[in-house]
Amino acid sequence: MTNSLYIFTLLAIFSAAGKWVSGQGRVADVVTDQFFNGIINQAAPGCPGRTFYSRSAFLQALGSFPRFGTEGSPENAKREIAAFFAHVTHETGHMCSRVEKDGKSRDYCDETNRQWPCVPGKGYYGRGPLQLSWNYNYGPAGRDIGFDGLNNPEIVARDPVVSFKTALWFWMRNCHNAIVSGQGFGATIRAINGQLECNGASPATVTARVNYYKDYCGQFRINPGGNLRC
Repeated sequence: MTNSLYIFTLLAIFSAAGKWVSGQGRVADVVTDQFFNGIINQAAPGCPGRTFYSRSAFLQALGSFPRFGTEGSPENAKREIAAFFAHVTHETGHMCSRVEKDGKSRDYCDETNRQWPCVPGKGYYGRGPLQLSWNYNYGPAGRDIGFDGLNNPEIVARDPVVSFKTALWFWMRNCHNAIVSGQGFGATIRAINGQLECNGASPATVTARVNYYKDYCGQFRINPGGNLRC
């Protein structure tokens, strides 16, 4: 092998390995049809989410978040994907629900938040894969993603790409750094619902999330790591 060919081969190998940190192609390789459908097919046949959520919508939304599942070591990158879908599975009941079941009984309006004031008649209850809630989340999510979060929160339960974008938006702001830096799955639970679940508040719920995470890590053939609970 000539020196130039040897160097070219090495560069090709390094480039392929670098996909974990420089692109999102690997996420699609991990979130296969089999993996995605393995979650959603466990939902009851009549669930609205079964005809709403799709792998293609997830991958389309992923284009706006190139850091998801591509940073840190290859193992940590897969852990992030496993952690995200563990929470999605728990929050939606295997992607059964687009909207929080009892959400409409509350508006989830924080009237003290002046930056993102609630619009009369609008409800900011949980919608989407991670059940985006509260006006102070809908407002900035809409600003960053490109929809009117305060006046049109309903789009999160009507447009599957927007829906996945809100979940990825929340994840990248609150969970991404914790999981890729090796803080463990427990840190993501704390970021999502810590006050209601962590420090013994709801150990059964924490266990449910952890079990989904461990299952998906097993499917990806990776060690789930430590610090699984919060």
